[in-house]
Amino acid sequence: MFKTLKNDLPASIVVFFVALPLCLGIALASGAPLFSGLIAGIVGGILVGSLSGSQIGVSGPAAGLAAIVLAAIGTLGGYENFLVAVVIGGILQIVLGVLKAGIIGYYFPSSVIKGMLTGIGIIIILKQIPHFFGYDRDPEGDFAFNQVDGENTFSEIFNAFDFISPGATLIAVIALLFSSFGIGFYPSKPKYSN
Repeated sequence: MFKTLKNDLPASIVVFFVALPLCLGIALASGAPLFSGLIAGIVGGILVGSLSGSQIGVSGPAAGLAAIVLAAIGTLGGYENFLVAVVIGGILQIVLGVLKAGIIGYYFPSSVIKGMLTGIGIIIILKQIPHFFGYDRDPEGDFAFNQVDGENTFSEIFNAFDFISPGATLIAVIALLFSSFGIGFYPSKPKYSN
């Protein structure tokens, strides 16, 4: 444990600085209290990470579920009711795991799962376009198509073109280039240790 500390410490700091805003942002997008994002990051990062046994796994709140959580909180009538549903769902998962019922997953076509994830991805991309240009009059609670500021997803994108912030757009373009072309600050040869 201590012999890999010099590599683990900087890696954990980088993961912390990536995970903290991600946890807070997903909690905000989900309509949940911000503190719940921190709890999800702690549970996902420390508890799940230590139980999984994987050396390179990173776990925490998933952005793909933000739209589903937001809809569930609205449907169930509040965050507390949603938490009760999550606990009941967790208990059901444990029972199904003990019964070795995971084979049920093979009966769901992969196209259904891919379609759901693709739809969530499209929502996230469309909602990020105004932020790309540095404009968003309604930063909170706009995961729904009809936003609380009277706009919808597409009209918000068209409005963003009238209020382009050059600085924000430049940063967004540079970040997009870095992520698209794999430009990064990595050593030419990754080092792995046993």
